[in-house]
Amino acid sequence: MVAPLKVGIAGLGTVGAEVVRLIEAQSRALSARCGRGVRVVAVTARSKAKRRNLDLGGIAWAKNALDLASDPGIDCFVELIGGSGDPALSAIEAALKSGKSVVTANKALIAKHGLRLAKWAEKCGGALNFEAAVGAAIPVVKTLREGLAGTEVSRVYGILNGTCNYILTRMEQEGLSFAECLKDAQRLGYAEANPSFDVDGHDTAQKLAILASLAFGTKVAQSAVYVEGISSIAPADLRAAEDLGYRVKLLGVAVRTAKGIEQRVHPTMVPKSSSIAQVMGVTNAVTIDGEGIPPITLVGPGAGGAATASAVLADIADVARGIRAKPFGRPVAKLRTTKKAPMERHEGGYYIRLMARDLTGTAATIATRLAEQKISIESIVQRHPDGYVDTRASGKASPVPVILITYATSEDAVRRALQAVQHDKVISGRPQVIRIEKN
Repeated sequence: MVAPLKVGIAGLGTVGAEVVRLIEAQSRALSARCGRGVRVVAVTARSKAKRRNLDLGGIAWAKNALDLASDPGIDCFVELIGGSGDPALSAIEAALKSGKSVVTANKALIAKHGLRLAKWAEKCGGALNFEAAVGAAIPVVKTLREGLAGTEVSRVYGILNGTCNYILTRMEQEGLSFAECLKDAQRLGYAEANPSFDVDGHDTAQKLAILASLAFGTKVAQSAVYVEGISSIAPADLRAAEDLGYRVKLLGVAVRTAKGIEQRVHPTMVPKSSSIAQVMGVTNAVTIDGEGIPPITLVGPGAGGAATASAVLADIADVARGIRAKPFGRPVAKLRTTKKAPMERHEGGYYIRLMARDLTGTAATIATRLAEQKISIESIVQRHPDGYVDTRASGKASPVPVILITYATSEDAVRRALQAVQHDKVISGRPQVIRIEKN
């Protein structure tokens, strides 16, 4: 008989405790699926005394993560501590250098040090699995790395942060402000006390950098991702999107272009008919466009103890089966360096909301500035309390909301045109600009 896979787990929070429970509960099923048993033989966490409602009888307790990673009595080191540096980094590196396989849910660490760790995995023969780092229970890492190994991917994009999707869903459905929805998300535990990492787009950027590497064979580079958050989105934008046939989502988008790989995170208008537009609440989704295949959309819980633990256990099962896939789908030496694509080169449609001053010649001035940059307008509408009407002089002294939808143009052209319009002083405040992502 093949000896069972001996697992050591660092971190016994919500996810770590659930992994221990799942391994115990699914012991027979795991043996049948993997051809060998899987046993947790050692654990470590910040506090041994903490009450966890978890049976750890017969399981050794290591002094710290590094000691556990170096323990010759384990075959697979599971890192669920978090953080982009030590102790997680040193512990994973020690485990890999000793020939052990590693499973982690640590997106920050993989985004920052994934290549360094992948080199050690290749050199020493262990696996480095991180399915749970992106999308939790959504098997997008394995899909890109293995399932689509024979497909040339042209674009991967999706909703990668449940907190932002929850906030935008509530804003749309209930007409609430960003601040109101954020406060409620914090009350329900969907958002942290300091929510900036989520709502400013950085969580999504880390995940996108990992997906881009898997999709396009590039080195993981979070610094190459353009990032905008959702705090500027107003209920007026969501109402306008609804009337125009769109829905606003915070998307992470990585796309192959003639100028290189473009990686960006920002609020995006997507057609309401698209699969991604149907994903509401805290749910995550990823769509993959590839040569010769229709778009593939994976939808599921992107966070939470049970969902993340499920992905961790799937990675452990792969280790037990003896699967040793290259962490990023190909040898690190063959991953290409990618530079940050200047957002000014981005091309696509745009939603623009202006607060136009009710002055003679305002509309003509705006139209002239757009024409100077060769921006073609698909539609122009004016928002009043009773709905949308044709744009014409209102006779009011206060600024009038004017919404423009452009045909495909460049980011640089839009920025130049709006800068000129602001200089002309025919609008109040800053224009609201939201990019449009087609199916």
